Order: sequence, then C-alpha cells, then structure tokens
Amino acid sequence: MPVQFGNLRAHYDAFRQEIDAAVRRAMDSGWYVLGKEIAEFEREFAAYVGVKHCVGVANGTDAIEVALRALGIGVGDEVITVSHTATFTAIGIAGAGADPVFVDVDERTYTMDPNTVASALSAKTKAVVPVHLYGVPADLDAIDRALDGKVTVVEDCAQAHGAMIRGRRVGSIGKLACFSFYPSKNLGAFGDGGAVTTNDDALAERLRQIRNGGQADRYQHVVLGVNSRLDELQAAILRAQLPHLDAMNARRREIAARYDRGLAGISGLTLPLTAPADLSFVYHLYVLRSPARDRLRQLLAERGVAAQVHYPIPSHQQPAFAKARVPTSGLPVTNRVCNEVLSLPMYPELSDAEVDEVIAAVHAAVRDAAG
Repeated sequence: MPVQFGNLRAHYDAFRQEIDAAVRRAMDSGWYVLGKEIAEFEREFAAYVGVKHCVGVANGTDAIEVALRALGIGVGDEVITVSHTATFTAIGIAGAGADPVFVDVDERTYTMDPNTVASALSAKTKAVVPVHLYGVPADLDAIDRALDGKVTVVEDCAQAHGAMIRGRRVGSIGKLACFSFYPSKNLGAFGDGGAVTTNDDALAERLRQIRNGGQADRYQHVVLGVNSRLDELQAAILRAQLPHLDAMNARRREIAARYDRGLAGISGLTLPLTAPADLSFVYHLYVLRSPARDRLRQLLAERGVAAQVHYPIPSHQQPAFAKARVPTSGLPVTNRVCNEVLSLPMYPELSDAEVDEVIAAVHAAVRDAAG
C-alpha cells in the first residue's frame, strides 16, 4: 500500500470515541457560538501553554491579524517576519493593514536568523513575528537581544503546539502568540480554527472585543473589529484531543528518530537538526534537503511514498507581496532552501513498518537519482 503523507482518517479513528462524544455534547447544548465549549477550551489550552489567557478565533491567519490589531498596529506600520513559511503569516500581517518586511532564516533551523533582525528595523517597525517552523522553536532569546526591547515579539506557533524553549512552551514567551488548529496541525480541528495566547489582561480583553466585531456588549461596537470566532463544535473537538497532545508529539519524535537512524550518512541529503538539550522539537514536519529535491520526490512517488514541499515559493516571491521590503543583500538562505526542502510522511498514526518503507524508498531513490 502507498504511504500517505498524512492520514486524517486514521487520526479520527484513533480518537473516535472521545471526539464523537465531544461532538454530541456540543450539538446537544443548542449553543454553537461563544458558549461553554470555547470558554473551557480557552481555559484548558491557556493552562497547557502556561499563560493566563487564550482567545479563540476562526483560523491561524486571523490570529495574527487580531493579535496585531490588539497591539494597535495598522496602516503605515511594518512587521518583520520570515519569507520561508506559509504565506498566510504575511497575509495576517497585511490583514491588519501593516506591511510585512522579510528577513532571512538560519541555515540549520530554518527559523528567523537573529543576525538579520537589527538591520531590518526602521522607524516604522512595530512588531516582529518569528515563526516556529516545522515544529522547531525560533531563537527568541537571540531575537530579543537583537531588538533590545524596542519592538514587540508576536510568536507564530502554527506548527509548534507543545514545543519548548528551556522549559517554557512556545506561545508563552512573546507578548502575544498565534496558533492555527488547521486539521493537519499537531493539534488540529476538523475544520479551521485558531487562537491567540497572552499573559496581558488588557490585551486579552481587547482580543476578545476585536474577534467579535469590536463589541463591548451586544450591539455596541467600541473598536473596529472583525468577525472571527472559534465555534463550539471545533472547540469541543480540540478539547477531546488536547489531553493526548504530548503523547502525539512524543510519537512524532519517535518517528523522527527512526528516520534519523535510517537515513544517516546518505550522501547529498541534509537531515533535520537534532534538538539540543534545552529545546524540545515537535516535528510538525520532517524536512530533508537535497539539491536533487524534485527528482527525489518523483522517484519516491513512483515507489508509493508521498512527499511534499514546504514551501516551494517563498513569500517575498509571491506576486501578492512583490513590493514588500527585503534586505539589499536579498534572502540567500531562503532562496536556496526553498529549492531543496522535501517533507517526508509525518503523523502520529504512521506505523514503524511504514516509516521503514519510507526509509527504504529514500535509499533507493537517492541511488537512482545519482545514476
């Protein structure tokens, strides 16, 4: 049988009883927006992340937009982020009215290179959005040092639910942090969903207003808001899975370690960085690099292994952001990485036998590509 890149049906089957019960509970309540389920999920997820507040929104893109709006960021402001990520990060920045400014990524972590941040600052810079990409935390301490306390850090945690930096979960370190619960995420809904986390009481209240049309109470709109609410059904489904998140991440680490052992020493392949002792990776994706990436992907497909590319076109090369500011030296690492990265199948329900099949296929594909 082919090895799928992801298998959401297998994930549902693994937690079917709990998810079905949660769905029935939400449906039986007769209250489907801003009710008990979202209130309880916000409380439970805030406790998991280690913050005072979680505010559910409709999706991860909205989470970024709402977070920036809560900070008062808008037209004429700049927000520094990376180009090597899903372009939805930049879309969220633009949705708030601000202009994304792209900096380069580190060669090994693929997250924001702290050495590129200071030179990107301008009088218009109001925030920096580091992305914890592929489940690898960005170096927030080094980024903070580069900012010297002048600019607010907003974490993009869409691919890093449960990852840790020196004992603290991502989402608890920046002033605000944004999560996506898209179905394929480490903690995924059965549809779209997102959230913003913070320890700031005033910001949390402002986030709740903005997500609900800017309302202070029913029919009274005190600020310009949006209509972006995590619905009760998705909140219930997320609640059913949250107690299993650490175990699911542990399984992802087991799969990554098996890949590491089986693929070590293959000429021309760069394996993912191994987590240092003070960091915990959660392997949203397992990403190789190869100069022969496209040929390797084709050969894997011929052997029944689905591999994907995250991300082939960086944000600064997207037509929608053709006018975005980039360093005068360009983004050489980003440009190189986007032509070489290849994501192997990675999800908790992947069996050891399937992982071994992928490993064997990669060995064979590398040999064929070289020949």
